Amino acid sequence: MERLGDAYGGSQWTSRDPRRVYAGAVLGAVGALAVVVGVLLVTTPLSDWIGATDLRAAEKLAGTLGGLGIPAMFLGVVAVLPSSRRQQAGVVVGSAASLVGIALFQTAYPHRWTTGQATLAFETSMAYFLGVGLAFLFVFSTMARFRARNNPQGTVRLELTQQGESRTVEVSPEEYRRYARAIRSDGGETEQVIRELESRARESRED
Repeated sequence: MERLGDAYGGSQWTSRDPRRVYAGAVLGAVGALAVVVGVLLVTTPLSDWIGATDLRAAEKLAGTLGGLGIPAMFLGVVAVLPSSRRQQAGVVVGSAASLVGIALFQTAYPHRWTTGQATLAFETSMAYFLGVGLAFLFVFSTMARFRARNNPQGTVRLELTQQGESRTVEVSPEEYRRYARAIRSDGGETEQVIRELESRARESRED
């Protein structure tokens, strides 16, 4: 019954390492700040204030900051939200692939970007956006899974395990929330909820 309590009792947060959550929040904030600074470098006189008088140097710095900021925000999301190992690994792999694009950008810009015999603009863009796209897919999966946990729709499937035997019960969202409230209330209703669900599981198996 832990899954039922986790979905509505908040233990999906309290059971997690708070240092990881805080680190993810900081990483996401730093990533967002890097993107904002990168945009300001090419749209405002900020480059003059920090001593980057060369326009190309300012653009290179802006591209690097923005490029690093986006995967940093993605990593922050999967660190803060409850996520599976597969989702975490997917974001890490996608972010690592985007770093290849950033490294190519450092080599290519500005002299081998779009001019010259061996330009790297296409290769750089493909490496970066493939990596970011992969990371985004797993971030989207993490957010969708988190939303589904907190807003169940249609029929909810609960798995009961007793004496090594697993049984699945389908309940409506209203019943799901009622069971969750009964468990959270800690008023002696947990056993009654378990008996009711076990009874429904036996009935569904007999059908």
